[in-house]
This record gives sequence, C-alpha cells and structure tokens, in this order.
Amino acid sequence: MRGYFGLGVEGISKSMNVGNLQRSAHAFGASFFFTVDSVLKDREIRQADTSGATEQMPIYVYKTLAELQLPKACKLIGIELTDDAVALPSFRHPTAAAYILGPERASLSPPTLARCDAVIKIPMKFCVNVGIAGAIVMYDRLLSMGRFDPRPVGFNSESEARKPHVHGRPRLRKNPLP
Repeated sequence: MRGYFGLGVEGISKSMNVGNLQRSAHAFGASFFFTVDSVLKDREIRQADTSGATEQMPIYVYKTLAELQLPKACKLIGIELTDDAVALPSFRHPTAAAYILGPERASLSPPTLARCDAVIKIPMKFCVNVGIAGAIVMYDRLLSMGRFDPRPVGFNSESEARKPHVHGRPRLRKNPLP
C-alpha cells in the first residue's frame, strides 16, 4: 500500500478504547497514533493493547489541538457523523492522512472540525463505539488503497488474478535539467 496514515483521538476518556484503537492501528499498519486533550490511564491502555503497539509505532500525546503537529502534506481527516460529512464509501483517501475520532458520547470539537481538511462519516443509523469506527475507516483505507485481486462477479466464483506489474525501460527527458 502506498503512502502512510496515522490515527488519533480527541477528548477521549476511556483508556480501554484507546488501547483497542492502538492495537487496531498497529494491525492495519498505521505509522503513528496520537491523542489530543485526553485523560487516560496507561495501565488500562496496555490491558486492551495486547499487541504492544507503543513499542512498534510512535505515540504522540498533545494537551491541546494547537500543539498537534502532523508531517508536511499530511491531511487531517475527521471521522464524525454530521450531515455535511462525506460518506466513507464515496471518499478517496489521501496518500498521507491522519484520521481523528471524537470522544465517547460527544463529537469532535468545532475547532478540530475547522482544522480538518475533510470530514467523513460511516453511513449508519447511529454512532458506533469509537474503536469500531476507527477499524472500519482503516479497513476501508486498506481496501481502497491496497493492491488486491478484483472481487469475483458472482458469489463463490473465482476471482481474476491481478497481472503482475512490469517495469519498462527508463524514460529519458528530452530537455534534461541543467
């Protein structure tokens, strides 16, 4: 899969949810994880994160949104159930992205939503657990940006294998740079 992504949360208070998200982010190949304005207990995070994600990827802790720093050209994508958010199945994931989820029983703060380059929603009747929402978005990113064989046309039929990429000869510029 090309590019990279990170996953983060804002204002979250349930450490077990953060541990679950860190474990899922590690499993899906996230490059980093971050928290903003969250009150957490490390012991409870470790209980839920049985993969040891904190030893496998950077974890950034920001006290305020103003402190949040992302890599150059990394797009901040809010995950929130709002009327004007883009439905996840219609969203094209950026190559470099940091996804942020809001707290339990609340939403991303207005300043965070204003800072987001895009806001996406999972099309469902009501909000699901923050850990489930994060996993759904990461799975969608994997499906849309990964290189998988196309799905078969019918149920239980064979999938057509992807043709391997063939590198051609180098292309030389007509007017090389000085």
